[in-house]
Amino acid sequence: MKVATHDGSFHADDVFAVAVLGLVSDEPLEIVRSREREVIDACDVRVDIGLRSDPATGDFDHHQRGGAGRRDNGIPYASFGLVWRHYGVAACDGDERAAQDVDRRLVQGIDAIDTGFTLTKSLVGSARPMDLTDLVDTYNPQWDEDASAADRLARFEQAVAAATDILRRVIAGAAARSRAHGLVREAIASAADPRVIELEAPMPWHEAVVTGAPEALYVVYPKTDGWGVQAVPRELGQFANRRDLPEAWAGLQAEELSRVTGVPDAVFCHTARFLAVARSREGARRLAQLALADGAPADDAGA
Repeated sequence: MKVATHDGSFHADDVFAVAVLGLVSDEPLEIVRSREREVIDACDVRVDIGLRSDPATGDFDHHQRGGAGRRDNGIPYASFGLVWRHYGVAACDGDERAAQDVDRRLVQGIDAIDTGFTLTKSLVGSARPMDLTDLVDTYNPQWDEDASAADRLARFEQAVAAATDILRRVIAGAAARSRAHGLVREAIASAADPRVIELEAPMPWHEAVVTGAPEALYVVYPKTDGWGVQAVPRELGQFANRRDLPEAWAGLQAEELSRVTGVPDAVFCHTARFLAVARSREGARRLAQLALADGAPADDAGA
């Protein structure tokens, strides 16, 4: 596959767009960096150049007047998003949930920065974390480097290789979360008590439980050092829980926690009261039942 993109400085959106094409292509990519119309028209695919967005013709550009559309949340599509919208499900081996997850966690942020859409704002003056857009930019030659076109192409290809590795890892994580989602949904459906969801493995559960199990208060699951009992947050990304673990358990460990709870193999309870651990599954189940019987939901705690 012969892929054209613009010459000069490159950015995260064109680098990651080309990385996606490399993942889904059955043949090695031949990358052409140019702005000459005849040169780019001779390629199979055009990324971030050409002033056209049409997958049928291999065009994935967003610089035309009016752009190339926006997502429902308002974030505009840049070249990465346009390529991912067309090839993302294929890159995720047909898993639409995983493709949506990658778009949410990776693609949208890069598209937003490239199109000038503000997602974040510094709370401490001009300080801000370095993001993937910044990291990709480090592959560009410095302003005072005497870099030839061949040098710039080599740098671009290095950036694409790094982006490909990142993309593979993000896709793998999204696929794992997608597999877990189905298993957690099964655990929710089979729970003897809808307030306590038990899992057979330490898998990602927050999205499925928070959005799909409104009665759930605690999740019991295996850990490397025993079995955990974790409080279910009220909302995704929030620290407030539907019901905290009992206040009397906060910060207790080993014998102290065993004495207070009556659970012989209790290990500890976090001071923030969102997690307790026992050495056995039965111990964790017992902690969950004690927490259910303890009192009011977190909403009413301290009232």
